[in-house]
Amino acid sequence: MKWTQDALIDAGFAGFVRFSELPTAQVPTDPGVYVVIRVAKTDPEFLQKSPAGWFKGKDPSVPVSTLETAWVPNSPVVYLGKANGGATGRRGLRKRLDEYRRHGAGEPVGHWGGRYIWQLADNEELVVGWKPTADTDARALERQMIAEFSSNHAKRPFANLTG
Repeated sequence: MKWTQDALIDAGFAGFVRFSELPTAQVPTDPGVYVVIRVAKTDPEFLQKSPAGWFKGKDPSVPVSTLETAWVPNSPVVYLGKANGGATGRRGLRKRLDEYRRHGAGEPVGHWGGRYIWQLADNEELVVGWKPTADTDARALERQMIAEFSSNHAKRPFANLTG
């Protein structure tokens, strides 16, 4: 797969809105996968301190040197994630992306994965797209996409730490 917004749209992703637009976007409630894209073509600038919320008393900030090491040059994709339906089937993409947005806005929300994106100086310009799946397929598709990305770029997406 090419890791561009157009290629992701061709692969069934929709949305591609800024995090600030999520509350009014038509984000599905289904389980699925999502992708965060940095639209800017310039080299990134990193913030010393993350504006994201502290969860369970932990500072989400990491040293700029850690961010520089994790950066994937020439890739607009900065994070790949999944949203399962949860025990009640009510979590899904809308809820998970809202948690991610709120975490980046400084709320103490449990979305620790992908936190590196908030230390990008242009984090307000990032866009997020999503693709609904069956609940059992969300994790498998996320893993498959991370593996394919890693194969293409010799490392995981910027904010995908482990997994």
